[in-house]
Amino acid sequence: MQHTYDAQANHLSVAVVIEDDPDIRDLIITVFEQAGFAVHSATDGETGVKLAREHFPTLVTIDLGLPGIDGFEVARRIRAGSECYIIMISARTDEAETLMGLGAGADDFITKPFRPRELRARIDAMMRRPRAFSPASPAVAASPAPATPPPAGTQGPAAQFAPVTVTAEMYEHNGLSLDPATRSARVNEQVLNLTRTEFDLLQTLMSSGRRVRTKANLVRHLRADHVGAETFVSEADERAVEVHIGNLRRKLGQGGHEPMWIETVRGVGYRMAAEQ
Repeated sequence: MQHTYDAQANHLSVAVVIEDDPDIRDLIITVFEQAGFAVHSATDGETGVKLAREHFPTLVTIDLGLPGIDGFEVARRIRAGSECYIIMISARTDEAETLMGLGAGADDFITKPFRPRELRARIDAMMRRPRAFSPASPAVAASPAPATPPPAGTQGPAAQFAPVTVTAEMYEHNGLSLDPATRSARVNEQVLNLTRTEFDLLQTLMSSGRRVRTKANLVRHLRADHVGAETFVSEADERAVEVHIGNLRRKLGQGGHEPMWIETVRGVGYRMAAEQ
């Protein structure tokens, strides 16, 4: 069953809801409609993947406990051909499941039961983030946001210099280059296939150079909170950042004890490694 609207005629952003529970599906659809989306829905993973390929959604929600292929596989298939935002939804609170969902390409994870305003807040946060695509969502296109200054109290002696080279709004460091205008990144001229969240994290770290970004600060940056905001950050949110950083390192091909790009500052957060 599908719940559809004419996005072209109404100039709305597009959402795909993949959920087999009718009550939860109707709730999610209502939240999206109130947020100004044209909504397409599916009750199984195969149909959901098909809808995502047909309608170029801005945002997709995926229930993990779907009939047929599970939500992890649905996320992987959608992510293989789309840079849309993906929110995983599950009735379980298993941390391993959350990490697997993020590893499959999800940008966020929400646990049932959830309040409509919580889902709406997550949708709004994603829509405030930099965008560089989608003929299906011209109304929400925006230029890349300027880098957020580092949080107070995280600048040690190494923060006095920044090895990252910035040229005409591009960042370069140890063979890694990032272009915010085209939202593309390369290592030694090889294009990286990054998710939106991975790209946003990499841009934030590269724009900060050797300044340390805490996990909480990175969470707030991904939410597009106002600079200096002290909004609540849960342990699950910080763990999600850890997973995204791990995926980013894997795609960069980073290994060994002396990182080429992303360096962990134990007990604090992350920063770019020194020039090599």
